[in-house]
Amino acid sequence: MKKIVLAIGIYCSLLHGSKAQQVAYSRSHAQEFLNDSTEYSKRKLKFEEANIVTGYYDQDGNNSAITGGIGTEKLTDLANSLELRFSKLDRYNRTHSFTADFNIDQYTSASSDKIDPLTISSASRKDTHIYPSIAWSVKDDLLGTTQGLAYSYSTEYDYKSHGFTASYAKLSKDKNTEWSFKGGAFLDTYMAILPSELRPANYPSGAHGDQKGIDYKPRNSFNASFAVSQVINQRLQVMAMIEPSFQEGLLSTPFHRVYFTNGNETVEKLPGTRFKLPVGFRLSYFMGDNTIIRAFYRAYIDDWGMAAHTANLEVPYKISPFFSISPFYRFNIQGRVNYFKAYGQHSTTETYYTSDYDLSSFTSQFMGVGLRLSPPGGIASLVNWNSLEVRYGYYSRSNGMIGHSISMSIKIK
Repeated sequence: MKKIVLAIGIYCSLLHGSKAQQVAYSRSHAQEFLNDSTEYSKRKLKFEEANIVTGYYDQDGNNSAITGGIGTEKLTDLANSLELRFSKLDRYNRTHSFTADFNIDQYTSASSDKIDPLTISSASRKDTHIYPSIAWSVKDDLLGTTQGLAYSYSTEYDYKSHGFTASYAKLSKDKNTEWSFKGGAFLDTYMAILPSELRPANYPSGAHGDQKGIDYKPRNSFNASFAVSQVINQRLQVMAMIEPSFQEGLLSTPFHRVYFTNGNETVEKLPGTRFKLPVGFRLSYFMGDNTIIRAFYRAYIDDWGMAAHTANLEVPYKISPFFSISPFYRFNIQGRVNYFKAYGQHSTTETYYTSDYDLSSFTSQFMGVGLRLSPPGGIASLVNWNSLEVRYGYYSRSNGMIGHSISMSIKIK
């Protein structure tokens, strides 16, 4: 995988080098135009917008992987996000955009108490997930290109992650077609917490004050995205994308139990690598001044044997110039991975095994509605409070899991 990333980097640098003279020529003439038309003045960093999002999610079910595919999946999550965007023009009239994003989730999981019923485990009933990120991009209208870099960090009690992303997009001369590429690497470290009854002698629980000697395992993910978007006419826009990814390291969860047909118990075991290949298609159709149809379809396969199909439809309708409603519906069907079996159905002769129902066969539906308010004078007569949106969604799986989500987002410009 490292060789592939290196090859892509060399190829991109060769492309950059081959265009360097052309770019320099264009730059010099662009600068001459700027100098002739107006005296250049340095542009200061400008605040563009702030996005504040808060959301609540609640779910329940009876297929917890922590207890071998049976037991409560009760979970609640309160998520909050603050995003700040700034921009600046450079001497070549390119737009530099800077984004800082801070997110924090506080969640409770009833099944996590089952890791160690007698003590407070590291993956406890309550935990906090913090994940900030920063991003920079530069848009060149003269060349029709946008390039960007981003860094993200994520931490919970039992894992930490560092993410690095680079992106490039090229717009055609007629501005009707755009090609884009994005590549990323996410380097994670997990604390290997084991169920209490399956720990070797003297192996720590992972709780505060009991971590000396515990194992830390890596999990690395490498993602890429290739997309092309096309304006068909004034009403119709489409996009096609392919998003391969590769994972390596600890891909199983150490505190997920598995029960065999003979009554014995062990922890989940999965291969150390996984290749995923999603392919998607997006469509936006403007039916007039008041209605937009947004449709999305994705097909997915991986080398663990899973195949899935997802279809999503959202139809924003503008009731007035300042108020819109957006009903949405998503349907998903997936097949199980080769290593999944329900509680007590695995054989001791199998090499890999899991009873995690996220890896099982099921169908799911997610439906709901969004309400958006954006008056010209701002929300509550506050000019900079650009918009307010509230969304509710209901999630259900064919295996009995259900979930409810509600979110509110505020945009300040």
